[in-house]
Order: sequence, then structure tokens, then C-alpha cells
Amino acid sequence: MLTLSQNRIEQLKKRFEMIEVQMADNPDPHTYVRLASEYAELQPIIDPIRVLSASCKERDDLKTILEDPETDADTHSLVMEDLVTLDKRIGQLEREVQILLLPKDINDNKNAILEIRAGTGGLEAALFAGDLFRMYERYAVSQNWKVEILSINTGDAGGYKEIIGAISGKGVFSKLKFESGVHRVQRVPETETGGRLHTSAATVAVLPAVDEIDVEIRPEDIRIDTMRASGAGGQHVNTTDSAVRIAHIPSGITVIQTEKSQHQNRARAMQILRARLYNMKCQKANSERSASRKAQIGSGDRSERIRTYNFPQGRITDHRINLTLYKLGRIMEGKLDEIFEALITDHQVTLLTEMKET
Repeated sequence: MLTLSQNRIEQLKKRFEMIEVQMADNPDPHTYVRLASEYAELQPIIDPIRVLSASCKERDDLKTILEDPETDADTHSLVMEDLVTLDKRIGQLEREVQILLLPKDINDNKNAILEIRAGTGGLEAALFAGDLFRMYERYAVSQNWKVEILSINTGDAGGYKEIIGAISGKGVFSKLKFESGVHRVQRVPETETGGRLHTSAATVAVLPAVDEIDVEIRPEDIRIDTMRASGAGGQHVNTTDSAVRIAHIPSGITVIQTEKSQHQNRARAMQILRARLYNMKCQKANSERSASRKAQIGSGDRSERIRTYNFPQGRITDHRINLTLYKLGRIMEGKLDEIFEALITDHQVTLLTEMKET
């Protein structure tokens, strides 16, 4: 068995068995729902643990046969073959259990706030920010997630100077959390008559979406201002004051919403503010994460890139894990599973290494 996780395995087995007994005792509906929820959470871990325990017992039985002096040569040979196969299976099960026992990110099951901003590169950076948002939007559709746009600041030639969206569904943050950082693009802009390759960048921030219960915002800590909304061509000139700016005084975070509905602007601004404050709180509590929001997404400078999208070569490179794929077209269509799986695997390996070192 896994010596480094043995105590944890025994604790989980005892807890699971206790839940089975308590559920069989017909508790009140409220208690039953709570137990059933914990049971469903533990079962995917307990099942492979039980298979692993049974396999280890089978291995011990085979070794007993090998050590028996009365075992004939033919039986000895067959048992040795079974033992080799079983050892490989046990190794696979041990790795599976190790991964299942890794510390869970408490935010993995949360929805997410996705923020994309144009960085270095002017008009081309805004166009790239638009490409990135559509990429994530297409991936969200493939996962049956819901995307709601909270705020848009369009670029002068298309794309977005900034776009913020709320993405909800199963496992949203667990999949998207590795996307935070600077994304760099290399391509020839449509406006480039000389065919020169340009390099631009956009920043991506993925924050866990939180409820009021997760973050307490005291009324005296915020300042709310209403302003007259203005848009291209003076389209809001004749409307009532509707834009909302909320400033969180202790943190210095400011959120501005400029849609037509003041009530909706206030609600969305508070949603974004809660996400940013919660993210700041998580960063302070977790030394593995950045110490501030600025450190997470960087300034938009090309040198802080986490990923490069090279259009002429059809190449995408994730610099954190040295992964290069010549599938840029598919990636931009939202086919992100291969990249996400590689990032998750790399993260699991890092956690396993840290566990062994402690």
C-alpha cells in the first residue's frame, strides 16, 4: 500500500463505513441529505482504495504460493506471470489513489469570473482579446456552461479593450484557473500592408465567483457613485444617470459598470468586486499563488507571457509546461481539452512531489 498516505486511507475508509451505517439507520431527511452528499463525494475515492486493498491481498496470496516448497514448477511459472501483471496493476492503482488523495482546491467547484484585457499591441491587442474571449466562449458551449457578459469596452477597430464575463456550470474554475496570465500572439494584422509579423498581448484573469456568504463587504467600506452613461455616438445622451462606480476603500479596488440599467450595474459591480476581494483573500492565504491580483495577471508586457499563439506557423506553446501543439486553428475554436489536461497533470505532479518532500 501507499505508506505516505496510509493513515489518510484508513481514516477515509472508516469514515465511509460510518456513513454507510448511519444512512442505513434511517436518519431524518436533513441528516440523510447531508450524509448522502458526503457519501457521493467519498465514493470515487473509496472504490479504487478497495480495489487496491483487494489487489494487495491477492499479491500476498500469490507470494505465499511461491514460498510454498510443495508448489510445482508449472504452477510456480504461472503464478510468477500473474504476479508481474498484478504488480503493474497495483502500481497504476497506487498512482490513481495518490492523485485522488491530493489536497483539493476549495474553489474548484465554483463558477468563474473571466476578465480579459488588451495589453501591449494597441489595436491588434484588442482584436486578440476578442479572439481569446470567443475561444473560451466556444469551450464553454462544448461543456454546457453558461456565459453571461458583465462588462464590455470595445476596441476602436474591433475586439475588446476589456471584457468581463461570468461563466457557470460544472467544474468551471477547476478547468479555467490555469488560464490566468499574459497570452501573447504573433501574426500579421489585416491592416499590415508590408506583411510584417506583429507581436501583441492580452491579459487573462480567472477568479472564483463567490456569494455574499464567502465575502463580507461592509457598507462603510465601499463608496458608490452614479454617473451619466456615455457611449459611442452619444447613444446614451438622453438617458437617466445609470453608470455605477463602486470603490472598495480598504483594498483600493474599483469596479465600473456602464450599461443602461442602474440596478443591474450595481448588482454586477458587486459580483465582480466580491470575486476580486475573494481572490485577494485566497492569494494571501495560499503561498503557492500570487501575492496580489497584479502579480497574477501581470502588466500585459510580452515578457510575462504564459502562452504564445503563433498564427503563421499554426503553433501554440504553453511556456509553463513546455507544451507545443501545431493545432492553433482547433484551439481557437475552443478545443482546449488537450491543453487543460496537460496543465492539470503537471499540477498534480507538482503536488505529489511536494507531498513526498514534506
